[in-house]
Amino acid sequence: MSALDDARVVLLRHGETSWSTQRRHTGRTDLPLTERGEQQARAAGALLATLGLRNPLVRISPRLRAMRTAELAGLDGAVEDDLAEWDYGAYEGLTTPQIRESVPGWTIWTHPAPEGETARQVCERADRVLAAVTPTLPERDIVLVGHGHFSRALIARWAEFELREGRRFAMSTGALTVLGYEHDARTIRAHNLVPHGASL
Repeated sequence: MSALDDARVVLLRHGETSWSTQRRHTGRTDLPLTERGEQQARAAGALLATLGLRNPLVRISPRLRAMRTAELAGLDGAVEDDLAEWDYGAYEGLTTPQIRESVPGWTIWTHPAPEGETARQVCERADRVLAAVTPTLPERDIVLVGHGHFSRALIARWAEFELREGRRFAMSTGALTVLGYEHDARTIRAHNLVPHGASL
């Protein structure tokens, strides 16, 4: 049995905000959680507690919605600027259908965001986050509290996929994804976990 077989990296997406209910791209905009979002964060904390994590090391996006989610989930950790959501630039606050009115077929995974981050920049951030925490895994599990698109970027890069394959991993507000190893190979152990009775 490998020393890494029990190691886990858990991703927690922040709870619901007023913009997430409308599917508006929320990067730099610092929105609070809705009442339902706060409920999701507490429920995520209860779900986390069932995982039996090993003295987890917690890192949190600097955005208010992520920090509040961590607080309500009972997580205490350091802020990590690299966990911030994708910077959508000129598309901040817009929905995908709105953007597609001028750019048919647009997605953040396959097309640029004018004045925002490039996929390469996001990939580099994701790789930095993972490189910073993986040395801890033989002794401690990791919890990363962040956002929808950036968490999906982390999943793709953990699995050694191109960043654009983050499009395959839809992630609900307040959801958990568990990354780990099998026979020393990186794997996705569970994805988009939400407390029982919560809607996806």
